[in-house]
Amino acid sequence: MQEQYFMKKFQTFALNFEKLFLNLSQASRLGVSWLVITNHIMNNLRKSISLMAAVTMIAACANTGKKDIIGENIQNAEVQLSTLCEESQKDDTLRIPQKYQNGKVDFVSIYDWVSGFPAGEFWYMYDLTKDEKWADEATKFTEVLAPVQFYTGNHDVGFMINDSYGLGLKYKNRKEYVPVIINTAKSLITRYKPNAKIIQSWNANPKKDWVCPVIIDNMMNLELLFNATELSGDSTYYKIAVEHAETTMKNHFRNDYSTWHVVDYDPETGAVRGKYTAQGYSDESAWARGQAWGLYGYTAAYRHTHIQKFLDQAEKIENFIFTNKNMPEDLVPYWDYDCPDIPNTPRDVSSASIMASALYDLYSITGKEDYLKKADKIIESLSSSAYRAEQGTNGGFILMRSVTSFPANAGVDVPLNYADYYFLEALIRKRDLKK
Repeated sequence: MQEQYFMKKFQTFALNFEKLFLNLSQASRLGVSWLVITNHIMNNLRKSISLMAAVTMIAACANTGKKDIIGENIQNAEVQLSTLCEESQKDDTLRIPQKYQNGKVDFVSIYDWVSGFPAGEFWYMYDLTKDEKWADEATKFTEVLAPVQFYTGNHDVGFMINDSYGLGLKYKNRKEYVPVIINTAKSLITRYKPNAKIIQSWNANPKKDWVCPVIIDNMMNLELLFNATELSGDSTYYKIAVEHAETTMKNHFRNDYSTWHVVDYDPETGAVRGKYTAQGYSDESAWARGQAWGLYGYTAAYRHTHIQKFLDQAEKIENFIFTNKNMPEDLVPYWDYDCPDIPNTPRDVSSASIMASALYDLYSITGKEDYLKKADKIIESLSSSAYRAEQGTNGGFILMRSVTSFPANAGVDVPLNYADYYFLEALIRKRDLKK
């Protein structure tokens, strides 16, 4: 198609010149002034040069494989998320969309760990489009979460509030959001165990004999604490976040820098009681999203603290992920790197989105081109028809083919709101690298 387009442009260019010289020859025979002829030449030459310049520029872009992948994805996301936004507010009732499965959108409580992602998606759409429509929608999906600031039932309040109220503060400077963020940080640190120097993730589980389980996902909630210190001036939150990151670095990672999903602690002594999985293939396997959480979490921890060992940890995790023998060529991982059914097992797009966003962050910190190339490759893959839904399908979600929990047969090979959230975040980080 591009070749045909360029050929037509060059044919137009050639025909214009052929007509020009025929007309000039006839004009000269009729005694038309050479001044008039010269002006005519110059006017047509200008038009032809402009045409040639445009064709040359387009051809250069085509030859170098350049395309506006960010703009294309924004246009696609506007269509999809408008549908999802409308579906989520049917009958004047605002509901939180989590995934699309069996032909319908599944909605969750405001206390579900994914409840902040739709608000975050809409804030990111506001950033990408500057359309106030998205700020208005983001505000509604943010402020419905207000009760979460006092919730102490799990560690996920960082996800829930930082990705909603945190982004609202960033984009609209709404000072009334500051107390919500600080209150949420206060709620989160009620789960801090000072003797073990960790924040407890899930509540005790007698059936599994888990007393104080901590999951690698918890690294993602530390940004809320870093932000709370910045907003309040109280260093308590910062210190707890650093202690948690240090303890996780010590106990969660294997010698190859892959991570266990769950580490169970004795909260009084800090002793490790056991290391397990909840969503991976086995206790000793490398669950894909867990590795992505680790990469993102330690990159962010370094960005907030400039503690070198956190950056070193992020780079070692990155090396494990991208040298893994089971990483596919398109860099969209299988749901677990050690699943014996590879390649006949689902991919997890959510892991790829998280990794892309983390890699752009890591590149902005280190300047290492390899991280940028890998992030760009992931975005290119996710923008293809293999993973990005056609407009008007997929329940309004942008991406397909994520996995919530394969062992529980929950949300397998479906679109998920956090896959879309980190995809949009990655697009913003990619765009901002050019500024």
